[in-house]
Amino acid sequence: MEQQKLRELLETLHKELEQVDSVDETTIEVLSNLKEDISKLVEENISTLHENESLIERMSEAVDHFEAGHPKLSMTIQHVLDSLANMGF
Repeated sequence: MEQQKLRELLETLHKELEQVDSVDETTIEVLSNLKEDISKLVEENISTLHENESLIERMSEAVDHFEAGHPKLSMTIQHVLDSLANMGF
């Protein structure tokens, strides 16, 4: 059940990432990393996340990066992190 909720959040996050239009080099890098991380989470077994703590760190940094300019995106990323925390990651 929790994994289904996470997948839905990841799909929502992916759609919101596609809508970001004002980007600088840092934002491009953050977006690229997030898209890659989301793909890994959706395609691979979520349980492998324990092996990749840097993914959670990158997502936390993305929350900070998007907080001012894209608060909805930042909030969605935080929801994904909260869901992962609830799952024990």
